[in-house]
Amino acid sequence: MPAGNADDKQALSVWTRPERRRREQPALSRGQIVAEAVRLLDAEGMDALSMRKLGTRLNAGATSLYTHVANKDELIELVVDAVYGEMRVPDPAELAASTDPDGWRTATIACAETIRSTILAHPWIVSVLGETGVAHLGPNMMRLSDGMLGMLEAGGFTLEEADRAVTTLFSYVIGMTTTEAAWLTSLARSGRSEQEWVEQLRPALEKSVEAYPRLRTLYAAQRDTRASETREDNFTYGLNRVLDGLALRRKNAATDRG
Repeated sequence: MPAGNADDKQALSVWTRPERRRREQPALSRGQIVAEAVRLLDAEGMDALSMRKLGTRLNAGATSLYTHVANKDELIELVVDAVYGEMRVPDPAELAASTDPDGWRTATIACAETIRSTILAHPWIVSVLGETGVAHLGPNMMRLSDGMLGMLEAGGFTLEEADRAVTTLFSYVIGMTTTEAAWLTSLARSGRSEQEWVEQLRPALEKSVEAYPRLRTLYAAQRDTRASETREDNFTYGLNRVLDGLALRRKNAATDRG
């Protein structure tokens, strides 16, 4: 562990510690370090991440990385926020100008889908989402959260209701996507495609459900559906049920205010 100053040791997060001032322009920027860390994580997963290995990929000594981050935990906070930076929120101004009463719902579905697709593109992130300190202080997470609040506020929710709705949506999307990401990560390690795995498992599955009539009926109905389509359908179904609840709450809140 490199020697650091007292501020480094006491900092709760990379976002609570100001960047050190440097007399000369360093060979590497924080952005370069974070971008290469994301590439390493995408290629090899969280277990492969170390300051030494990252330094090698950047043709720099590990100690030079500590100019920008005090430790590996801070690096992880930065890469998580970089991934959040890939998530997009529909423009609240466009939603506010729309005459479609269900525009908020269409926008929310689009937002949920971009969160899901981004996490699935970087499946390693699910292993650290609950371990990144005060990740909500990251600028990209702030942008995403504020944008989602604005999106729902433009759609007729009060700010307080929008805040609770965003929390609910995140819980649903991340919960569903965590399971998907773990599954796809296992597939990647196996060297099989998703459909290949399903086909190889089919005989054992068919035998296993013989004694369970409801499961047997469900499996028979889904037998010819591709596994990826089933995952998409399950995600969309659950998301729409969450939105049904939010739509009812929005209507009731509007009635109460009226």
